[in-house]
Formats: sequence, C-alpha cells, structure tokens
Amino acid sequence: MVIAIDGPAGAGKSTVARAVAERLGFTYLDTGAMYRAVALAAAGREDDAPEIADRAEIQVGDRVLLDGRDVTDEIRTPEASAGASRVAADPGVRAALVRKQRELVQEGDWVAEGRDIGSVVAPDAAVKVFLTATPEERARRRAAQTGGDPREVLREQAERDRRDTSAERTVLEPAADAVPVDTTGLDLDEVVAQIEVLATEARELR
Repeated sequence: MVIAIDGPAGAGKSTVARAVAERLGFTYLDTGAMYRAVALAAAGREDDAPEIADRAEIQVGDRVLLDGRDVTDEIRTPEASAGASRVAADPGVRAALVRKQRELVQEGDWVAEGRDIGSVVAPDAAVKVFLTATPEERARRRAAQTGGDPREVLREQAERDRRDTSAERTVLEPAADAVPVDTTGLDLDEVVAQIEVLATEARELR
C-alpha cells in the first residue's frame, strides 16, 4: 500500500509522513530530500542537473546519502531549499527522480511525501492526502525549523509558491481524489489520526 502525502512547503508533510509511517509500520519516502540532494550536487552546474539527477545514487531514510556521502545536514539549509525548488522545475530532473521514486514504491508499504506524489509519482496510491495550512502558519513552522525570521520566510515562501505555480508542475494542485487536510491549529496526533482512519478504510476496500 502507498499513502501519498502532498502539499506546499511548510504544510507539515515531512513531520506527518514520518509519524504516519512509524504508527503504521510503513517505510517513509522523503522525495523532497532527493531534490535537495540533486540541488546540492548541481550547485553551480544547474545546466547539468538532469544528467546529475540521472546518475546520482540517492538513499533516503533516517540519513540521506548522496553517492555514499552523508548529506543529511547539508540539504536542510535555506540555500538547499531554494536550490531544490529551482532544480525541481527542470523537466529533466523531475523525470529522472520520478522514475527512481516509482521504482521504490512498486513493492511494500510506503508513506511517500512530496509535492505531487498522488498526481504524478503514485497516481494509483491507495490513500492520497493533500495537507494545507495558512501561509502564516506554514512560514511560522519553517522559521521554527530553520531559525529564520518568520517575515522573511513568509516572503521567500510566497516567491517559491509563485515559482511552483508558474512552472509546468502540479505541486499546488491536489490530485482529484486526494483528501484535503488543513493542519492549521491541529496537533500532530490529530493529523496522524485522520490519515490512519483513511488507511484503515482503504485496507478494508482492498
């Protein structure tokens, strides 16, 4: 079974997906870490990003390895976030990573999170969730993670949303059959409980 969790930056995807995977005993797939790893490898060589993405060996889990090197901390900087958004807009990069992601989720039970999992990577996922939150809440969460100024994060977030909307991407559009979950004002357990119910219902229908 695949549980696809989508949504814009700062909606809580990573935190929720990790918690759902742990609760259900599924494997967690952080697709965003894969784009960040490519951005790190392609820094200063963005024109070569599709080839780099195709060749790169990226392992995601508790630690993120890029060609055998632990880059877990390096890919969590604001610079890596901005770089990931840029390379993700490259169709060649996306094609390479989507192929890798599809291969990963073909077997087993996965909680895959990203920004177009349910519509592109795993369109046949048994459960599709689209997390949302107000722009202010998203910026507050991201600032808490990075130690940045919430107002500056809100500005950067708005720019990223504009870039994602203008590119040939579906990251701000939920899959037609996705269940929207607004995380504003909800704690982690409340969000996880909602998704757990959806997973239980999906199992009963199989």
